[in-house]
Amino acid sequence: MNATLPTDAPRMNNVLAPVCGRVAWRLLPLLFLGFLASYLDRVNVGFAKLRMLSDLSMSEASYGMGAGLFFLGYIVCEMPSNALMVRVGARRWLARILITWGLCSGAMAFVRSPAEFYVLRLLLGIAEAGFMPGVLFYLSQWFPPEYRARVTARFMVGIPLASVLGGPLSGMILDMMAGYGGIAGWRWLFFVEAVPPVLIGIAVFLYLPDSIAQARFLTPAQKALLAARCVPVDHTHSLRAMVDALRNRRIWLLGLADGALLLGLYTIAFWLPSFLREAGVVSSLQVGLLTAIPNIAAAIAMIVNGWHSDLRGERKRHIIVPVLIGAAALALLPLAQGSVMVAIMLITVANMGILGALPPFWTLPSLMLPEAATVAAGLALVGAISNLAGFMATDLIGWARSIMPGSWGIFVVFAGCVAMGAGMVVTIPARSINVARTAPAEHNG
Repeated sequence: MNATLPTDAPRMNNVLAPVCGRVAWRLLPLLFLGFLASYLDRVNVGFAKLRMLSDLSMSEASYGMGAGLFFLGYIVCEMPSNALMVRVGARRWLARILITWGLCSGAMAFVRSPAEFYVLRLLLGIAEAGFMPGVLFYLSQWFPPEYRARVTARFMVGIPLASVLGGPLSGMILDMMAGYGGIAGWRWLFFVEAVPPVLIGIAVFLYLPDSIAQARFLTPAQKALLAARCVPVDHTHSLRAMVDALRNRRIWLLGLADGALLLGLYTIAFWLPSFLREAGVVSSLQVGLLTAIPNIAAAIAMIVNGWHSDLRGERKRHIIVPVLIGAAALALLPLAQGSVMVAIMLITVANMGILGALPPFWTLPSLMLPEAATVAAGLALVGAISNLAGFMATDLIGWARSIMPGSWGIFVVFAGCVAMGAGMVVTIPARSINVARTAPAEHNG
């Protein structure tokens, strides 16, 4: 799916820009809200942990295992989920994912034992599997390569914004709803934050078109223009595509690289609330507000870096440079013990670097793979491989904190992993992933 614009690139961009802008306004709000909802769950389990451990008589290691089981279900079902989406259509399948994961997340409010916590986290991973790679494949069928980094940024900005909104919201629910109706605050947290994905899923089913051909908001000429520049719709060969993806060394390289980045991100996302507690921040609402700072900065970094990557038509440097900056900040975190201000500053830089690199990174599979069905399977496999990091991060840090309370040195290890991810991207030939530049004036799509 490597793309090169014809010799009349400026004229082509002038035509594409308003069409892509129209598509973006039609598709991205719902998809962004869905992704935001998915990461709200990953945020609220970290906040619920602050009160849940004692209620369920769980240890740090047990919590880490339970949180990590989410990724086990997610990993196993990632590729089958994308294959089914290719078969049945994005509208139905994405709606199914949203609704079922909302129901599973809400059921967490009724957990009474560690065993029930384990089962529901596993079911939640199975329900949510395929959402992110499915949406990225769906977007590749609507947007040409030279527009994908900024579009990916606008979708994936839900990762940091989930913490911006979810942190204060989770803290407020925990503080205000604690004991209301005789129910613990963390149970209210799971119940309240399970409602949005169900409602968004219904909206996706009613509102989202399956393909360019079904887009009633585009003219026939606009449909033809986009169809000629995007990954085509292919409802066949899903099994063969999965086999081809499993055999593709580039896919495994991308999965390992993204997994290395996620080790750093999940370390921060799952455990920052606990670290702030240890530093003396008592109020859950204050913890939520402080966690919002690095994520607001990261959201800005994602939008700017995705935009600039498209502007320059360059991918590698827009991934490698911010990742190395983020790894350096992560490695310095042990020096911040006892200082909330220094810890927040370093986490802000780490989040900006690692998250800022994700929009150009996730354009790579659609540029490197030759066929539509392989792109769908490849995106899912990259997601499955990389989410092994989620299981490893929660389990490893939970174990480390059980035997070495306050062991901030684990950040140095994961910073090294993040830097290794940048090293893997270095090995990718630039000519296989760069795209034609777009003019600054055309970057409003």
